[in-house]
Amino acid sequence: MVWSSRRLHIVTGKGGVGKSTVTAALALAAQREKKRVLVCEVTAKERVASLLGAPDCGPEVKRIDESIWSVHVRPAEAMREYALMVVRFRAIYNAVFENRLVRYFLRAVPSLPEIVELGKVWWHVVKEQDEEGKPRWDAVILDAPATGHGISFLRTPRTILELVSEGPMVRDMKRMQAMLTDPALTAIHVVTMPEEMPVNEAVDLHQAIVEMQLPEGRLFLNHHFERRFSADERQTLASTDDGALGPSRLAARYWGERQDLSAHYEARLRREIELPMTLIPYLAAKEFGRAAVERIAEIVGREG
Repeated sequence: MVWSSRRLHIVTGKGGVGKSTVTAALALAAQREKKRVLVCEVTAKERVASLLGAPDCGPEVKRIDESIWSVHVRPAEAMREYALMVVRFRAIYNAVFENRLVRYFLRAVPSLPEIVELGKVWWHVVKEQDEEGKPRWDAVILDAPATGHGISFLRTPRTILELVSEGPMVRDMKRMQAMLTDPALTAIHVVTMPEEMPVNEAVDLHQAIVEMQLPEGRLFLNHHFERRFSADERQTLASTDDGALGPSRLAARYWGERQDLSAHYEARLRREIELPMTLIPYLAAKEFGRAAVERIAEIVGREG
């Protein structure tokens, strides 16, 4: 990652492939480069803080590590912040946006949750400043929605601009679209794992990113089973009587099968997606926690 130039890192992929884990690892890798980091989770449930051993943050920006802060971006709170930025007066906001009928109407507006969530991210990346007038965050890492919702989330500004030609919303959508499409500012990373559905979705997601002309980052292949057994060793294990080695043979056979799948899908991804790839090794559930994320962060930092 070129941390000095790309300050917004968007992480997306199929649900369940390890997006939050990669987000947490990116945050640690940036911290090791002496960066001040903000993690924005636009997900149903926040996970990054707990992966780093900290309590959940909720909708307020809170520190979760030495130089890492996090916030769970939720539509209701993001709507309030976005509206206050637009109307600028709390009394007007309370009179209008807290009105029951207005709130009912707003819930029917298409893409409104995505607009206000993306608007909050834009604020942290582009507008928020420290006491010296510099950007407050050296790196903002966005744990974006999963593939289908993620594509519509990233497409929101363009969709609105195709429908609306003037007004304050057009100004804001142009700003968000400029942020998303700036290759000097933004990188969109795809996370997948060596299984058919995640790989299919990663290919489709990458195609959508290219079609939307969004700046590409890296491809992360999570749960990659490293090569532990040669063909001769696997043949020897297969021909050995069960006996005391029964459980070990089963474990070795399983690992060998997953090793083959990993190699197969890695080769397919390299053929179909022209992105630099980072292989993240499979880690057993009992290994998982802060130490595992630290290990992944080392790989990310070394290859980025």
